Amino acid sequence: MSADMFCSVFCRWYWQKEKREPYVKFMEANYPPGFSYDDFGPLFTAEFFDPNQWADILKASGAKYVVLTSKHHEGFTLWGSKYSWNWNAVDVGPKRDLVAELAMSVRNRTDLHFGLYHSLFEWFNPLFLEDATNAFKTRKFPTSKSLPELYELVSKYQPEIIWSDGNGNAPDTYWNSTGFLAWLYNDSPVRDTVVTNDRWGVGSICTHGGFYTCSDRYNPGHLLPHKWENCMTIDKKSWGYRRNAQLDDYLTIEDLVKELVETVSCGGNLLMNIGPTHDGRIAVIFEERLRQMGAWLQVNGEAIYGTKPWRAQNDSLTPQVWYTFSPKEGKVNAIFLNWPVSGTLELGEPQAKLGETQVQLAGYKELLKWVALGEKGILVALPPLTPKQLPCQWGWTLQLTDIN
Repeated sequence: MSADMFCSVFCRWYWQKEKREPYVKFMEANYPPGFSYDDFGPLFTAEFFDPNQWADILKASGAKYVVLTSKHHEGFTLWGSKYSWNWNAVDVGPKRDLVAELAMSVRNRTDLHFGLYHSLFEWFNPLFLEDATNAFKTRKFPTSKSLPELYELVSKYQPEIIWSDGNGNAPDTYWNSTGFLAWLYNDSPVRDTVVTNDRWGVGSICTHGGFYTCSDRYNPGHLLPHKWENCMTIDKKSWGYRRNAQLDDYLTIEDLVKELVETVSCGGNLLMNIGPTHDGRIAVIFEERLRQMGAWLQVNGEAIYGTKPWRAQNDSLTPQVWYTFSPKEGKVNAIFLNWPVSGTLELGEPQAKLGETQVQLAGYKELLKWVALGEKGILVALPPLTPKQLPCQWGWTLQLTDIN
């Protein structure tokens, strides 16, 4: 959530540190002289924050896990941390423990795994700046602030995902990441259920972690040997809410389905970011995208949930066809993003077995006719459906059994 809705989560950095002209001018035009970032605290009200509504929207999206930003780089915590005195959502602004409320609603109303994002460093914390000046040979900030917060988060809310971020160009030894992770996986209350990412200090990203993130909006487009995640934004320009955003700034549902399909085909998970408002709402356009994704997954979920990468990730003949494999059912899923005008879909990767192979369109009951092309693949005749008869509107799945 963001108190200022023009420059969102990176406002303080762009405005106070880099002094970028558009941000400085915006602040001068819209806020009184002497207004500081701390003055945003009381403006963050969250009066419309309804954790049950959030949980219901998340459930409708078809998501299997949610990650809440418990603290970003500016240091404000969404829970009443005793290590963030008077700079947290219980002491300032909402006067509510937003982490506790959402955790309870998600766990009571959905089957989603509940996770927490936490920034290791803080842009303007004097203890961190002092350590940085000392080339991180001193460790005042992690020992008195960052690490105690992490232990507090885990002990109090028992998240199943810890999404660490913001190493501040400091090594993992400065953060004592291995010490915390050893406790997390051996002695913490979530030791048997928790997973973590790879952002635990300089050199750890894309190298160490339960799943790799590698970079923001990471989508390599090919299979990776280690589990990974594509953490991206529905608003193409921001991680937070922007009240001046234009419709073209948002990814369409077609864009999001494409992102999901490519990611899962290559062995990744998709984490779609939305930016709530300062008063606690999920903006309608974000809700629409989440519900559209849920509607798509109701039809095509078998090609996403519980799948593994197939021997080919995308088709060698027809563009915008991506593959997954459902091991329990023994099905190859060919997800095609464009409905061919010809009414036939030529696939270069699957090789059919005469008298054995079956092809079905997800959401359509009848088996489809096909012609084997030998080593060149298979030609599938799609049913002549009107737009209203299509099982979904934004990408379709062929389920192939007994295929090579």
